[in-house]
Amino acid sequence: MRGSSVLNPLNDRACLLRRLAPVAVMAALTGACSSGPAPATYDLSAPTSRIRGASGVQVLVAEPAALQTLATQQILVKDASGSVSFIGGGQWADNLPRLIQTRLINTFENSSQLRGVSRPSSGAVADVQLVSELRRFEIATPDNQAVAEISVKIVSDRDGRIVNGRIFRASVPASAVDAPNAARALDEALTVVMLDIVRWVSGSHLPRREDPGTAATGENRAPA
Repeated sequence: MRGSSVLNPLNDRACLLRRLAPVAVMAALTGACSSGPAPATYDLSAPTSRIRGASGVQVLVAEPAALQTLATQQILVKDASGSVSFIGGGQWADNLPRLIQTRLINTFENSSQLRGVSRPSSGAVADVQLVSELRRFEIATPDNQAVAEISVKIVSDRDGRIVNGRIFRASVPASAVDAPNAARALDEALTVVMLDIVRWVSGSHLPRREDPGTAATGENRAPA
């Protein structure tokens, strides 16, 4: 029909393809620019040792609280002025506080004589809970020291009373500020801290849920 406003379907399709072509090219270029080698993923160890004490006690290990810079999978670097950056090419296997919680539970299971250890979300009935804060987990420059620092409180699960508290810290030299060497040094520093935490908890006089009189007097003190 001459003079009709209806276009030929073939012509319609050709016009549409011409309009979409620049968009497709830009999408392809964007994908090419954003693609690259995936960062290497690093796990943390759960050490094994023979640590006596606190047998028959059930413990819940809460996920450590942490500032936003530490609550990621990034490997952190901090200079003497406090400026923070992240190491490219590597990341932790999980969100860092959650990963540390898991490995601390594993360390208790590997090394202590506790009757049971789990996370609060398990619904287990426990005698005490470990409430902690991840204060430092970084490569400190210019000395290139891997620093792990965790503040821990033992809290009676029966009445919420703080039984004891302490800050644990360890540092290990990092041979280079790159992903593999930083991850290795931080893992070694955390191993020292976690074993110290297990020794401390195992050697503490812990209250039992079924016996209110077992809590030692004089242990409710601020973290040192």
